[in-house]
Amino acid sequence: MFEFMLTEGQKALALETAEFVRTQVPRQLVLDMDAEKVTYPREYIDSLARANLLGLRFPREYGGRGLAWADEVAALEEISTLGTSLACLYSLPSIVGEAINIFGSDEQKRRYLKPTLAGKLCTAEALTEPRGGSDFFGATTVARREGDYYILNGQKRFVVGAEGADYFLVYAKTREDGPPHQSISAFLVDRGPGVETPHVYGLMGTRGGGAGRVVFRDVKVPAENLVGKEHGAAEIFYQMMIPERLTSAAGSLGLARAALEIAARYSTRRKAFGQKIKDFEAVSFKVADSITQLDAARALVYAAARGVDAGISGSQARRLVSEAKKFATETCWNVVNAAMQVMGGIGYTNVYPIERMLRDTRLIMIWTGTNEIMDLIIQHEYYKQLAGERRAPQRDWEEDAVNAHLTEEKVYE
Repeated sequence: MFEFMLTEGQKALALETAEFVRTQVPRQLVLDMDAEKVTYPREYIDSLARANLLGLRFPREYGGRGLAWADEVAALEEISTLGTSLACLYSLPSIVGEAINIFGSDEQKRRYLKPTLAGKLCTAEALTEPRGGSDFFGATTVARREGDYYILNGQKRFVVGAEGADYFLVYAKTREDGPPHQSISAFLVDRGPGVETPHVYGLMGTRGGGAGRVVFRDVKVPAENLVGKEHGAAEIFYQMMIPERLTSAAGSLGLARAALEIAARYSTRRKAFGQKIKDFEAVSFKVADSITQLDAARALVYAAARGVDAGISGSQARRLVSEAKKFATETCWNVVNAAMQVMGGIGYTNVYPIERMLRDTRLIMIWTGTNEIMDLIIQHEYYKQLAGERRAPQRDWEEDAVNAHLTEEKVYE
């Protein structure tokens, strides 16, 4: 970790979280989740709550610590050394809590946010539908207003935590006659009559987090469980890009770091042709590339976190957190692959955890928006910025060419 980038408080938090990871998360839990003997580790959520590590950014009155994004990134890097399932479950209170804390009523914060941070309630975000995830505004789940209730029908899938959640943040279409961006609403939906989780997915990796399908059949949702404005969930969705993508980015750092350290230590012990394999450039240069990529990813993730803490929002925030998510998750994939290559055949077995890490890592380039969607957002926001007003006069670089005056050669159509 770049300790010089952290405040003393953030260093202390990282050490506190690392100690939690070392002493409070049983090895057997990690193994049993990967073997799908545990489908939702409720006791893990309880232990995080007892350590006051959930929802670090939220106000103390609701059980948080009133910290910043940079603090949460420091903690999440340590948590994510455990793998993507436990990191994701750690992040869900932060993700769903973002919507409640910013857009929710005082009563919603009291009824949902506070007990979530205390570990008394578990939560999940229900966004992706069987028809697709990236086309958010094409949602087919419907909520129809009837008096003091909305009647919710539809289904969501790939919901991490579906198996164990006590309530869900659900996006649903609330009118048929409006533009898609003005027709979606967000609700807090309790597990109860009409809420079913009929299928928990068999996953390649990231197992044990209770990822499943959630079906809503004529579910009565009290009107007071509407988050924000009716038909106004676009604003919530755009805000949610920040916690979803920053947690994915930060979570990539710890997993990559753990894989790299395992492989680097192995290279100092394993011998071939009479010398330690770290002395072969084919090995040591892979380590060097991995270190460089990981340091670059960490710098970008912390820059994004500090940017959000400093108050950037809208287009600028969406671009920066999308860059962080894309670069950090792809870096993690590259680093874990390099770690397996350094270790050779033994890295492909379950004698070491690299093979599990590789399976875990594949998903993070897909969830919270595929990296192709990140590309779409990054270039869109950049071109929008390019077309906008410049903040200060600057040099016209196009003129720095010998024949810049030949306007007849500058043909655009």
